[in-house]
Parts: sequence; C-alpha cells; structure tokens
Amino acid sequence: MKTFIKLCVAMLALHTSGHVFAGGEGWLTDIDAAKKSASESKKDLLIDFTGSDWCGWCIKLNDEVFKHDAFKAGVKDSFVLVEIDFPRDKGKLPEDARKRNTELGEKYAVESYPTILLCDAEGKPYASTGYEEGGPEKYVSHLNELRKNKTQRDEAFAKAAKASGVEKAKVLIAALDAMKLDEKVVANFYGDIAEQIRAADPKDETGFAKKAETGKRLEEFQKSLQEFGAKRDHEGALALVEKTLKEGGFDEEATLQIMMTRAAILATSAKFDEALKAVDQAKAFAPKSPMAPMIDQFRKRLEQGKEEAAKKAPEAGEQKKAE
Repeated sequence: MKTFIKLCVAMLALHTSGHVFAGGEGWLTDIDAAKKSASESKKDLLIDFTGSDWCGWCIKLNDEVFKHDAFKAGVKDSFVLVEIDFPRDKGKLPEDARKRNTELGEKYAVESYPTILLCDAEGKPYASTGYEEGGPEKYVSHLNELRKNKTQRDEAFAKAAKASGVEKAKVLIAALDAMKLDEKVVANFYGDIAEQIRAADPKDETGFAKKAETGKRLEEFQKSLQEFGAKRDHEGALALVEKTLKEGGFDEEATLQIMMTRAAILATSAKFDEALKAVDQAKAFAPKSPMAPMIDQFRKRLEQGKEEAAKKAPEAGEQKKAE
C-alpha cells in the first residue's frame, strides 16, 4: 500500500495544475452553513477532511466514489456534504479559510487523510471512515450502515435518561464505545456524557475514569515522544519509554505499543540486536495480542536491516582504507 501511495503522489505532481475538485459541485466548505442546511432539511453531515492536491487516497476516493452520479443520488436525501480541504498549494484557499480548516481539523482530531466523519446536524460525530474500495454504490451502502450508529446512540441516551447509578453509566459507556470514535473526538464532543458517567459511577466501578486518565497519560507520552523525535534525541526518547513502562498503569494494548516504541527507537539508532531483544520481550508480554502478526513482521524487517547493515560494514571499512 505504501508503494502505491508513493506512486500516486508521483503521478499527482504531473496533474495537480489541472486537477481541481476542492469545494466541487454539491459540496459546501462552510461548516456553519452546512449545519444550518442539515438542520432545515433534517439530514446529517458528511464531512470529508481531504488533501485535494497531494493525498493520493483522497484523490482516489474522489475519482472512484464522490464524483459519480450514483454517489450523489445515493446520499442526497441523507447527507449535506462538507469538504474541509488542506491543500499544499496555498493559493487554492484564502488565509482565513485555511485557518478555519486547521481549527476544524484540531477540533475533530484529524490525523490522517482522507478522514470521513458522519455527524448529526449539530456537528457531533457518530461514525468515521475513509477510503473504501468498491465504487459509489458500495460506498453509499457502507455509509447507510454507519448511519445506524446515530440511531443506536440516541436510543442508548434515551435509555440512560431513565436509568441511574452504575447501570446508567454502563449504558452511556456502551453508546460511546459503539461509535468507535477517537478518544479526542469523544472528549471534544461528548464531554457532557463523560460527566454524566462520572456522576452516575462515583466509585468508578466501570473503570471509565481510570481508562480516561490512562488515555490522557498516553497522549502526554506521545506528545513528549514527538518532541524528542523532533530533536533526534534517541537517548531521551528511550529514557522516556523506560520511565513510562516503569510507572505502568496501562492496559495490555497500550503497554505493548510502548514496548514496541522502544524497539522502534533502537532500530532507528541501528542497534539491531537490542531492538530484536525488545521485540521478543514485547511478544512474550502478550503473545496472543491482535498485534502479534504486526510484531512478527516488524521483527523480520529488523533482521533484514541487520543483515544489510552487516554487508555495508566491510564496504565502509574498505572505503576508509582507500582514503
């Protein structure tokens, strides 16, 4: 898939000047106008966070799905379409629009493109998706299936309004989990629900508060890790990983991700033996984890990297002697 992305980017460079579809026919670019339209027409919002002149998968989604009449006909009674574009060509959008789109990207916690969010008329997300192969008809069917999330959400919220205590908390937690939204999105748009859960479950019998605190710690860890990465401070990053693992308190999946982060940092430093050892420790920690196949693949890449480094070492030595 990565090779395909690189190919798409290379091809895009040849066609960008004539490839204009940002804010195309049937798509709004003003989120407030879209909300008003959705409210008046009793429709939902489909928000496409895209990079129209550089993102290969965004262009592919547009070419295979969005530009087709079958898609437009399939969504016209259900959605108001909104495009939030992040083009590299700054001339495509005025500065105020670029600033507004950046703010929306942060609010909706967009980290990859394309990100497609289905939201109610108020702009609250209830489902997310991205590129899906199969053409416009299949994509419309996919969206219709995701729309059930809103119905289930609203029914759960109504049920919770009649409940109390831990039972109420459980119903609300299930409603949030069923939408499968990023934790940042939940925090930004469903903070009131989170407060209801805490109030209904003050002893945290559901573990909701602990999970939220763990998520916050993990977010802070990732932010600090990025800062070390920007400085290319591998030793500082490793120290942060070790400190975080020692403090503990994370669930199995999060702990495994942190352990694999250690392996990745070591690999970046070309410390292949230590990286392989770190991978083996991670695999032993959770051998039945869903991440196990990816861990195995990563280990194979490390072994290949170690072999390639070993082959280059003699060549480097010979070159040094020649000098």
